Amino acid sequence: MQGSGLGLGGSGGSDLALGAQVWLGFGSGGSVPPQPCPLSTLVFPQVHAWEISDQLLQIHQDVESCYFAAQTMKMKIQTSFYELPTDSHASLRDSLLSHIQNLKDLSPVIVTQLALAIADLALQMASWKGCVQTLVEKYSTDVTSLPFLLEILTVLPEEVHSRSLRIGANRRTEIIEDLAYYSSTVVSLLVTCVEKAGNEEKMLIKIFRCLGSWFNLGVLDSTFMANSKLLSLLFEVLQQDKTSSNLHEAASDCVCSALYAIENVETNLPLALQLFQGVLTLESAYHMAVAREDLDKVLNYCRVFTELCETFLDKIVCTPGQGLGDLRTLELLLICAGHPQYEVVEISFNFWYRLGEHLYKTDDAVIHSIFKAYIQRLLHALARHCQLDSDHEGVPEETDDFGEFRMRVSDLVKDLIFLVGSVECFAQLYATLKDGNPPWEVTEAVLFIMASIAKSVDQENNPTLVEVLEGVVRLPESVHTAVRYTSIELVGEMSEVVDRNPQFLDPVLGYLMKGLCDRRLASAAAKAIHNICSVCRDHMAQHFSGLLEIARALDSFALSPEAAVGLLKGTALVLARLPLDKISECLSELCAVQVLALKKLLSQEPSNGLSSDPTVPLDRLAVIFRHTNPIVENGQVHPCQKVIQEIWPVLSETLNKHSADNRIVGRGFGRGGGCWEVVEPRVSVHVCLSVCLSVWLGAGTGGLWAQGTPSSACAASLCPQMVNVYREHQHSCFLYLGSILVDEYGMEEGCRQGLLDMLQALCIPTFQLLEQPSGLQNHPDTVDDLFRLAARFIQRSPVTLLRSQVMIPILQWAIAATTLDHRDANCSVMKFLRDLIHTGLANDHEEDFEVRKELINQVMTQLGQQLVNQLLQTCCFCLPPYTLPDVAEVLWEIMQIDRPTFCRWLESSLKGLPKETTGGAIQVTHKQLTDFHKQVTSAEECKQVCWALRDFTRLFR
Repeated sequence: MQGSGLGLGGSGGSDLALGAQVWLGFGSGGSVPPQPCPLSTLVFPQVHAWEISDQLLQIHQDVESCYFAAQTMKMKIQTSFYELPTDSHASLRDSLLSHIQNLKDLSPVIVTQLALAIADLALQMASWKGCVQTLVEKYSTDVTSLPFLLEILTVLPEEVHSRSLRIGANRRTEIIEDLAYYSSTVVSLLVTCVEKAGNEEKMLIKIFRCLGSWFNLGVLDSTFMANSKLLSLLFEVLQQDKTSSNLHEAASDCVCSALYAIENVETNLPLALQLFQGVLTLESAYHMAVAREDLDKVLNYCRVFTELCETFLDKIVCTPGQGLGDLRTLELLLICAGHPQYEVVEISFNFWYRLGEHLYKTDDAVIHSIFKAYIQRLLHALARHCQLDSDHEGVPEETDDFGEFRMRVSDLVKDLIFLVGSVECFAQLYATLKDGNPPWEVTEAVLFIMASIAKSVDQENNPTLVEVLEGVVRLPESVHTAVRYTSIELVGEMSEVVDRNPQFLDPVLGYLMKGLCDRRLASAAAKAIHNICSVCRDHMAQHFSGLLEIARALDSFALSPEAAVGLLKGTALVLARLPLDKISECLSELCAVQVLALKKLLSQEPSNGLSSDPTVPLDRLAVIFRHTNPIVENGQVHPCQKVIQEIWPVLSETLNKHSADNRIVGRGFGRGGGCWEVVEPRVSVHVCLSVCLSVWLGAGTGGLWAQGTPSSACAASLCPQMVNVYREHQHSCFLYLGSILVDEYGMEEGCRQGLLDMLQALCIPTFQLLEQPSGLQNHPDTVDDLFRLAARFIQRSPVTLLRSQVMIPILQWAIAATTLDHRDANCSVMKFLRDLIHTGLANDHEEDFEVRKELINQVMTQLGQQLVNQLLQTCCFCLPPYTLPDVAEVLWEIMQIDRPTFCRWLESSLKGLPKETTGGAIQVTHKQLTDFHKQVTSAEECKQVCWALRDFTRLFR
């Protein structure tokens, strides 16, 4: 044993290690933690973590302490390699190799952790040349060392593309070239291991895992591997009935990796042919596994067959039935589809999706006709798999595994139905029900498939649709509950048929009302009524009184919260089609139940033990106002205003009472593109307030602070209330509400100062919140809404903001927030920066253009270099690739202001980037820096900046 081989100094070796072990609560009888323990990097500061981990591995008192130390070492190498001085890298390598050799028999998980540590070190340590050759020469002659040698050689290719290692494109290319050079050495080693292993299962599993890892990296020579004994051994193992489950899985994984590696078939033709023929020989083995009811092997075979089809998909579509486009591949998948377990056919779904996409793009009737029969067989198999058990009671479950499988079937059928023809398929499915007398479970499954394709069936002159609708609504109540449930879903999907045949509206509503009164069917019926209301709004207007009665008695039905809200949404959509003079009265009645519920909650004493949660009535009010959108012409009073005035005091009091409860105060602003668009709820904002405010702002009432307008009293109370509550409780919803105000009134001269005062008042507690440790990371919603508000100011009243004292602090926070890896927040920050800079460029013939241009120049003179520095650093080291187009737009706008100055800023920023990694590898060359600078500064379109940025940042990832 080598002692403390890291050369980092320190004393107290074993005592210190044992002390750490006791402090962490490890005991000799404990178990190995199943998940990586992030605590390790927090327990010991920087260099001490390396040394103590090394010492724990040296004394190897028990499995637990060694696992902790090995895991810590791996994590430190992955994330904190920069902490080590360069001259300690070699001693770290030697120490790790010593540890894995000494601990090889202690525990497989420890060997894996140490193997990962060695692999990650090799990838980052540029001075360790030819690491594969070194390892093979050192350990291949010792049979007892082969297991951990194979483990290292397995994880080494896997770690090349690890996200934990930011080794950069240059180093990654160098590594891949190096591994490709030594790949024949590895394959030869594996062949030798096979000869030594004989029939030893554990060694064969390690060999196949290692081979699969090198296949996945794509560095194995196709011709060499086509003639390798390893390939024939793989299929020999898969063909044998006596092969164990673990070995069978390892061999299957390896074949799948090989098939994935040759996706470019033409350049890997020798290996492609061998794999193609090899997989086709497995059909009889599959049938034997089915006969023996060995589901694990059946699943493995299906994975292999599916990967075969995925690999040769282009050949299958372009040259069906010829050569590598042999349609026996599809026959293998359809054989799997016939297996009674639905988990088997589910494996192939991704291939069928891709096949459908390719055929849709091909748009060749002859090609389509070839595949039509295969798709028909698949659909019949899927319909069988969707059948419930004959002894099933109640409605189909949608949230269990089988329910999720049926939803995936529904999606797949929708994607493939164009090949079969939706009209023909729908008619055939209906014929199986009309002409026969199938069991209830077959009926239910057919109705389920029909519901999946109902909307895609051509509505014109299609008597089958009308016949189906008529037959479904006449189903007796005595049929199985699951059949009634699915038939209700089918009716909901056929809402367009109802709209075209209004004579069916009454019987359809009667049928759905029966379902609504059955607690087992109520939610499905509510969803169907919602669909009918959405599509048949004009026809449903005559039934509004009935919808109103349902809404009043909503809580008497056994509805899920989503179904109840859906019913109210449908009711509101119909309400908006009533005559304008009736809407206000009907809306008031529709809201009355929810307002009464809020009043009761407000009157309760906090300590009376009853629930005081107002989220249900608030959500219901929100959906009512969101979807009551009547057509109001200029000069007409918005029919919702009177109702909002009536209920505002209750909303205001609810806000005051629950101001500290973020769950209630924030129930979900949408992030729509329009100024009042509210879409899917987000868990941190109160959508009801936003919708009410949107109605006031969109009703043509004039300035919010203008006296005498119908909404002035509500608005006058909201704004100070909003700021006051925000000072106490920083719910980001109020920043978003502020952005709505700015969006509507920012262009009115008399409102600008008031809006600026509001912004400044909101910024004070916001900045205090973000100044806390990890404030940006912990409050991405606040960042999102703050810069949404700031962007609205730039769009509506740029000069007001640019001249204010809060401008520079907001921009400084925007620069800081560019590092935030949060999709919505980062998008809002970049949009603010882009719009801010663009306002100095957009010569829109407005009088203040020269003022804007001058103010933007002043801002950029002060912070331009800092902004460019930060954007470049954040692209290289912080943000995921999908954010780069937004960053490119900001850089493009900066360049448009003053290209020569931007060239100097960018050059300065590039000089500040690291040229080498801590492991001594070249991070970026001088030529790459100058090429990137030239590409960006000479770009004539923003997309050219984006392309340059994508290529350049790969050097640091």
